[in-house]
Amino acid sequence: MTYQHDYARSIADPAAFWAEQAEPLAWYRKPTTILQENPDGTHRWFADGRLNSCYLALDHQIEQGRGEQAALIYDSPVTGVQRTFTFNQLHDEVARLAGLLRKLGVRQGDGVIIYMPMVPQAAMAMLACARIGAVHSVVFGGFAANELALRIDDVRPTLLLTASCGLEFDRVIEYKPLVDRALALSRHAPAHVLVLQRPMAEAELQPGRDLDWNQALVGIEGVPPVPLEATDPLYIMYTSGTTGRPKGIVRENGGNAVALRYAMQQVYGMRAGEVWWGISDVGWVVGHSLIVYGPLMCGCTTVFYEGKPIRTPDASAYWRVIEQYRVNGLFCAPTAMRAIRKEDPEGEGPRRHDLSALRHLFLAGEKLDSSTHAWLERVTGKPVHDHWWQTETGWPVTAPCAGLDGSGTRAGSSNRAVPGYNVRVLDEDGRLLGPDQQGAIVIALPLPPGCSQTLWGDHERYLQAYLSTYPGYYHTGDGGYLDNDQFVYIMGRTDDVINVSGHRLSTGEMEDLVAGHPAVAECAVIGVHDDIKGQVPLALVVLKDGEGITTQRLQAELVASVREHIGALACFNQVRQVKRLPKTRSGKILRAVLRKIADGQAYTPPSTLDDPVVLAEIEAVLADLPRAG
Repeated sequence: MTYQHDYARSIADPAAFWAEQAEPLAWYRKPTTILQENPDGTHRWFADGRLNSCYLALDHQIEQGRGEQAALIYDSPVTGVQRTFTFNQLHDEVARLAGLLRKLGVRQGDGVIIYMPMVPQAAMAMLACARIGAVHSVVFGGFAANELALRIDDVRPTLLLTASCGLEFDRVIEYKPLVDRALALSRHAPAHVLVLQRPMAEAELQPGRDLDWNQALVGIEGVPPVPLEATDPLYIMYTSGTTGRPKGIVRENGGNAVALRYAMQQVYGMRAGEVWWGISDVGWVVGHSLIVYGPLMCGCTTVFYEGKPIRTPDASAYWRVIEQYRVNGLFCAPTAMRAIRKEDPEGEGPRRHDLSALRHLFLAGEKLDSSTHAWLERVTGKPVHDHWWQTETGWPVTAPCAGLDGSGTRAGSSNRAVPGYNVRVLDEDGRLLGPDQQGAIVIALPLPPGCSQTLWGDHERYLQAYLSTYPGYYHTGDGGYLDNDQFVYIMGRTDDVINVSGHRLSTGEMEDLVAGHPAVAECAVIGVHDDIKGQVPLALVVLKDGEGITTQRLQAELVASVREHIGALACFNQVRQVKRLPKTRSGKILRAVLRKIADGQAYTPPSTLDDPVVLAEIEAVLADLPRAG
């Protein structure tokens, strides 16, 4: 099958195309109503179908003869533990945990909060909820108590599952005090808190409310999966909103299953029995789509990794895992590969390990700069693919489709739209733009299966945030352009476009040039206030280890590069060297916070910040910048 064939059919007749993709799934009741349009512009997929996501991930795989195949490989370099669960073993653990949830009063449609580190029980908790039709919301382990409290009040969970602690390199982060504080702050209180005790820091349990995970499971029998409507919610995933109040993205069972099967097979090129490694955390959408549900539903072995790209124990950690488990396909964020490159610029690690099983590396989460892309292909000898998606979509919007012939790749692009996504570019007035014209990246409705169609308990906010700006289109919030061959170039969030003396310029394009300098390990380019020009770009750069280049020389070379490739109109002449950049725990650079620091505005350190000390360091470096007013 060719990319052109699938893409053309998916846009011309989406209902027929997705009916065909849904056909191979093991439905309890196959859908006959494939696509419905609601009066408010949202859509429903497979409305009369019935299925169960846990059944598809476990029971159905066992029925296909995969019971003794490895389902989940747990590798924890921070604890030294490695363990493999077959589909049979994972099924039994999940079925018993589902039985416990039911005993504790969790019913179909109830909310459940999961606040856990990257341990197998986190995946088991998600699947157990799916098995009985409870709606899980995974909150990144270690999130601040007030952020957890906000989510508790929004989900109103019947049960909260947690662990006594998580591990960050050699640091133990106790979770239970954070849970206790969150419950003290929240208006809603779940009936019980189920606590997985870890030997690094055992938690003190509150009698009557808190239960020891392993003790509570004693004598519990497994329960079968519950048939659910395709439109029943599977999970809630919170993402930050412009108001500061998190948005609860809702993912439905049916659309998610169809979309992830298609993505794993046609985008990532994976087949049953192969080994997939999604490098992320279950607290993010990648953890749901590419660590738990997607790989297991497709009969793949999924690697579940508790560690970092470096210091666990060194920059060869990823290559060791790929060799040890014969990983066939991999997903990670560019920031992880930049961290490895910084510590191992010559690529000694990949040369010391057997990567022969690996076919592709897929990177997403933020812009993949061309120098990291080229370095990674050079040191691994493997194809490296940039692609783009969002928490809201749940699976790739643009990507090279490794399972389809003819999709092609293009350097600097996140590649063509995946079948199902009709990607367009609009100007501020909603007019379609032509090739190479920058504007707002949008997706013509209907969105394909798997994409969120509402927010938990706040449908009006969904309509306002995503569908109201450009009627008939989903507003991604990202800016960029398409070239003549329909390759998509994401230049950053639309608020990353700066206006320099009336010229709209992409900081993402400048970042790519700065990152290409041989002395630069990573960087961020932001727009800062200028009394005359409105905004001017400022580059914050982290040098590679051992680099002795002076700031003056680095600035001169970067200014010359930007002037050559973008022009003098960019007014690029400010470069500051920093030790590190502020990031979320998932590795995204906090550019919005950097802009506020640079402009002398008040800001609140986000709960996702991995190290608060870095903000003070940035403030000191930027203290002499001119401020507005």
